[in-house]
Amino acid sequence: MPGVTSLTYLQFQATYNILSFALAAMIFTALYLLVSQGRVLPRYRNALVVSATVCGIAAYHYWRIFDSFSDAYVASAGSPDDPASWVYNLEVGVGFNEGYRYVDWLLTVPLLLVETIAVLALGRVAQKALLTRLIPASALMIILGYPGEISTDMTTRLVWGTLSTIPFIYILYVLFVELSKSLARQPKDVRATVGRLRLLLLATWGVYPISYLFPVFGLEDGNSFMWRQIGYSIADVLAKCLYGLVIYKIARLKSFADSSAFAKEEGMN
Repeated sequence: MPGVTSLTYLQFQATYNILSFALAAMIFTALYLLVSQGRVLPRYRNALVVSATVCGIAAYHYWRIFDSFSDAYVASAGSPDDPASWVYNLEVGVGFNEGYRYVDWLLTVPLLLVETIAVLALGRVAQKALLTRLIPASALMIILGYPGEISTDMTTRLVWGTLSTIPFIYILYVLFVELSKSLARQPKDVRATVGRLRLLLLATWGVYPISYLFPVFGLEDGNSFMWRQIGYSIADVLAKCLYGLVIYKIARLKSFADSSAFAKEEGMN
């Protein structure tokens, strides 16, 4: 958040560690999904490739966020014998670049939509119709949220946050409805997992607006900054890594349902 000029030892360490955790999660989830392509039928591999791409893009941006944070806040006060007393001040002329998150989301959110649609294996016309509606809405959601993110004025933050929420709700509604409609077309063993995917979608995406609003909840600057970074990072890990692994599970189950020979080859029969 602009204007956060100092962090306590706890605030710095918590932010540093959560960014490191998110970076590692993105890297190794991307690698796992890439090497697991052969464990699903070809028609579902595109969903895994897209999911791995999402995590790979996020890993790059978390690396940039991590470096930006490490360079921006420097220990400049406190006792050498008592790290808990250290204060990390914003380096003059450096600053923490919040824009990396929004560039990441601008790239990865449309891809998350693509992987969700891809694993459902809808017809080409149905897929195109859905993506034509959802991808512009996702770009609009992120673009509208950014001016509020970088503003220190709470009214400005709320106005842009409210505008961003409109396409946000629209995306969640369309995805929830389409996932619900697809249940009847899914193999019996897949329905429960797709049902849980709907709940995971709502739960993980719901963390983002809560984190966005932390400055409005009356938290002090350092705590607001720390909890936003924690909230965004956890939401990203759930929405990209965990979501990708659930997509992989669905692709596996659908592969087994589509081909008994493949299921036998994978030791499932």
